[in-house]
Amino acid sequence: MAKVSMVQRDLKRKKIAEKYAQKREKYKSIIGNPNFSEEEQIEAQLALQKLPRNASPCRQRNRCRLSGRPHGYYRKFGLARNKLRETAMRGDIPGLVKSSW
Repeated sequence: MAKVSMVQRDLKRKKIAEKYAQKREKYKSIIGNPNFSEEEQIEAQLALQKLPRNASPCRQRNRCRLSGRPHGYYRKFGLARNKLRETAMRGDIPGLVKSSW
């Protein structure tokens, strides 16, 4: 089980990223659009830099939904490798079968 503080930190980052998503998208579209003047692009760049650091979605960490483990994470299932194995053995994941050959 991961530290509760780390899991809570990631949840906080997710909320902040959702809160500022529209502003970030607006500023990034201005910065990348050649139709805007250089002054407008620089202003948008400065405004983007003034947003909180945690507003960037790349600061979020993929974590297991059950244990909070950050490593060995499978995106398709949202679980870490050890919890994925446990749930698969119990038969909780439909269509997932242990391989045998």
